[in-house]
Amino acid sequence: MTDLTGKNAIVTGAGRGLGAASAKILAAAGAAVMLVARDSVAVAEVAQQITDSGGRAVSMACDVADYHAVETMVAATQKQFGSLDILVNNAGVIDPIGSIANSDPKLWARNIEINLIGAYNAIRAVLPVLSKTTGTIINVSSGAAHRPLEGWSAYCSGKAGLAMLTRAVELECAEQGVRIFGFSPGTIDTEMQVKIRASGINQISQIPRENLSSVADAARGLVQLCNAENDDLIGQDVSMTDTNFRSRLNLT
Repeated sequence: MTDLTGKNAIVTGAGRGLGAASAKILAAAGAAVMLVARDSVAVAEVAQQITDSGGRAVSMACDVADYHAVETMVAATQKQFGSLDILVNNAGVIDPIGSIANSDPKLWARNIEINLIGAYNAIRAVLPVLSKTTGTIINVSSGAAHRPLEGWSAYCSGKAGLAMLTRAVELECAEQGVRIFGFSPGTIDTEMQVKIRASGINQISQIPRENLSSVADAARGLVQLCNAENDDLIGQDVSMTDTNFRSRLNLT
């Protein structure tokens, strides 16, 4: 396991799914973790699970689409832990699912606000305080960033923008020591997949639940990127479907 003793991390969208699993593995590796989500009860429960297991974790409600709220959260993290080494931009939504012609403009824009602008807000807020020697940013990406899927116009557009944001940060900040990655976890068994299956739209909704990938394995992959041994992947969109990356995790 990657040794993150003494490191401090923020994980957005940490109330469930990949965010919660990643926060737990970060804590198990020795990091202190700020868990963030709009649902204060959900993140508080996950933080309590971490502390009950001997890890260090606190939680805070925060809408990543609100830059002032994100600034406040980053300041609270600094006050709690003293420094910041890792940001995991995991907060994301799939809604609205449906045709562009019938889409709700407000819901479509809200998707972009969370999936793309929310990630920008977090990056913008942490860059001035992120560790200049080991600072790591992981943007949770998707295969949808690179191919259109019926009914997912907002989600695909937001994730495509996030992929370009990852490259832009790498271009501007690599010389300052910032390590940034896109991370595509694959089609994993989360609450988002429940909504996708219920929609019945596009081929992803037809994947049986038993064929979905493990959230735990994806979280391991995400946390693996905090390890300097993966510096050759900086600036890239790393996928859990890539056999070379899976071999680093001893997964077949």
